[in-house]
Amino acid sequence: MSIEPSRESAPAHVEELVLVRHGESLGNVADAEARRRGLGRLDLATRDPDTPLSERGRQQADVLGRSVSALGADDQPEVVLSSPYARAAQTAHVVTERLGLRATPDERLRERDLGVFDGLTGAGIREAYPEEAERRSRLGKFYYRPPGGESWTDVALRVRHVLVDLASMYAGRRVWVFTHQAVIMSFRLVLEGLDERRLLELDRDEPLGNCSLTRYRRGSGGTLELVSFADTSHLQASDAEETHESAQSEAG
Repeated sequence: MSIEPSRESAPAHVEELVLVRHGESLGNVADAEARRRGLGRLDLATRDPDTPLSERGRQQADVLGRSVSALGADDQPEVVLSSPYARAAQTAHVVTERLGLRATPDERLRERDLGVFDGLTGAGIREAYPEEAERRSRLGKFYYRPPGGESWTDVALRVRHVLVDLASMYAGRRVWVFTHQAVIMSFRLVLEGLDERRLLELDRDEPLGNCSLTRYRRGSGGTLELVSFADTSHLQASDAEETHESAQSEAG
């Protein structure tokens, strides 16, 4: 005989979870330029963790900050977490400064580590590491781990740990998370129970723009349900330009 879990024993969840991708970074700009010119390496002097927002990215973050500050008190974030990487932390700071909040950095929200592939385009990877490029093609994007780096499943494990902490520390509250593309897609993987095929389809077919919002709310059953994905309506209503890289990009 099966026993249905009682409502009281169901896991707690935050009331709302909003995942914010950082504004356009200098890394995004360098990646697009390298691909346009057919180069193997990005022209970028900073470490990935230190790469800041571009001027356009700062404008995007400012538009988002104005949009969030115009919300009613019951719709504004109560808790803000951020990747410690400069581009996400800067985006979070622009928004939280308007709200009188401070973002708490969490290294589990950092972008996927590309290891020896950091700073390389697909062409650069194939030229410098042909055997690894072939292994990646054979194993697939989801499970492949570059030397010294992380697979998507490694990022998903980080996200699972974050969600456990959110449930125990911030149940019933509105939480905003400023992070990166692969991390946001990993939240979708975990929260929606997606499989490899569906996740990669979404990553390929539904671009996740800079400074976009992906929103979950607690449903009647107590679970977090997707409300919107990659929402950039705040940018569309402003002079700020929307940006996103191609699905083939490894940049976050």
